[in-house]
Amino acid sequence: MPNKPKKEKVSQSLSCVNVEENPVFLHQGPNKKGANSVPPATQLLKGKASGSQAPLKKEKRPSSSRFSLSNNRELQKLPAFKGETQTEQKYEFGADADISMMKFEMVEYLTHNRSVITEPIYPEVVHVFAVNMFRALPPSSNPTGAEFDPEEDEPTLEAAWPHLQLVYEFFLRFLESPDFQPNIAKKYIDQKFVLQLLELFDSEDPRERDFLKTTLHRIYGKFLGLRAYIRKQINNIFCSLSHDVSVTILFSSSIINGFALPLKEEHKIFLLKVLLPLHKVKSLSVYHPQLAYSVVQFLEKDSTLTEPVVMALLKYWPKTHSPKEVMFLNELEEILDVIEPSEFVKVMEPLFRQLAKCVSSPHFQVAERALYYWNNEYIMSLISDNAARILPIMFPSLYRNSKTHWNKTIHGLIYNALKLFMEMNQKLFDDCTQQFRAEKNKEKAKWKEREEAWIKIENIAKSNPQFLMHIDSSSLSSPMDMETDGPIIEDVMMLKKTVEEEATHVEVLWTLVSDSHRGCIYLIKSTVKIVKYYSNLK
Repeated sequence: MPNKPKKEKVSQSLSCVNVEENPVFLHQGPNKKGANSVPPATQLLKGKASGSQAPLKKEKRPSSSRFSLSNNRELQKLPAFKGETQTEQKYEFGADADISMMKFEMVEYLTHNRSVITEPIYPEVVHVFAVNMFRALPPSSNPTGAEFDPEEDEPTLEAAWPHLQLVYEFFLRFLESPDFQPNIAKKYIDQKFVLQLLELFDSEDPRERDFLKTTLHRIYGKFLGLRAYIRKQINNIFCSLSHDVSVTILFSSSIINGFALPLKEEHKIFLLKVLLPLHKVKSLSVYHPQLAYSVVQFLEKDSTLTEPVVMALLKYWPKTHSPKEVMFLNELEEILDVIEPSEFVKVMEPLFRQLAKCVSSPHFQVAERALYYWNNEYIMSLISDNAARILPIMFPSLYRNSKTHWNKTIHGLIYNALKLFMEMNQKLFDDCTQQFRAEKNKEKAKWKEREEAWIKIENIAKSNPQFLMHIDSSSLSSPMDMETDGPIIEDVMMLKKTVEEEATHVEVLWTLVSDSHRGCIYLIKSTVKIVKYYSNLK
């Protein structure tokens, strides 16, 4: 409710505090009260009745599977924080008291004051973060159902998030403070701490994953000795594909930007063996934007990685998943936007062979996305410089689909691409046109040869005396004499069926292997076999 006082809001939002697991509180200096003094309980009177002592009001909060609270806890009023001077303010992390009303002020105090982080504070701050954050996460809300779609599905939110958020913010202010000394903190923020932090990326709450990403980034920047370990553990996360690997990839992209040149072999292996294989995963759509951004960052750092990256994408190119194919086309265009001309020459032929297949795709979104490449000025400049090798690859698909594709939008985009090729090099365009027509005529001639060869096979079969394909049906109505040499009706019908099956078999063989000498020999042998079969029946 927007009109509630600040303290009432704080009391409600921070009611989810585990005092037993979170031994943190703030008390006044020695000039005010004793260090061991406990503020008296606040008594709340019910109504305006005088002369009667009202019972203490119990704190109400929703149940949680993550935090266990005692049912006998009572609300206590703590001393104000604003009334203290800087010398009188002191953090006490070891007492068992409720500080839910004062955590906001702790964050503010740590943010706006200097020289407040002393050496004894380090282990206690790390302990506070550990006992509040490192917990057993609940099982996935939908472990066996459809994959999570961030655009359509609602995430599962953490019930105790108001409390967790303050702990995250306090720890971040601690790490970002000018007084923070990594040499002291490294005794407490070690590999075990980082591993437990990474395990929290399985949380289904996107708010927590975002804070985790920021916290991990601060630790990566402050602790040089932990960087290699963090990268190694991130590789393991990618291989196991936790709940939301997109946040981890986004964190990786932030550290990729800081890699020194030349790139270490470790970083190249991370790209080729960890990031690129993630394109094979079925749930690529969940994290593809972050993955593509990380890949492009690597290529901006080292252009010599372009060839293995493009060849890996072509290797993992989807065959039957059109939406995934569109994602690959999007990523490929981002790569071409930063590619060096010298690297483009190495990959252009296999690349445009794949684009030619995409242009011919019956799925109009795939064909449309591929044809949008011709609207990119930088890509068109690369094509123009290498038109003599690219146009012969693309022309057959463009020309054929300009007339046969079912979608009219694709027709317009193809005409635009052909027009650009024509303006680019008119002579080359005419040569490709003539070559395409010559190949079409050659295909027609081959088809005619197949038809003629088929007719010859039929004539050979008809010349056999036992050929019964055109026997008059009336002649089959009366049975033949059993004493004669001719077949009976059942033999005739079986023979007819056999001839049809053999003819179908030969036709299939002829279609499949007509261009092969070996296939022709096999076809002739099959024909001879049929003729011998008819002769033996006689």
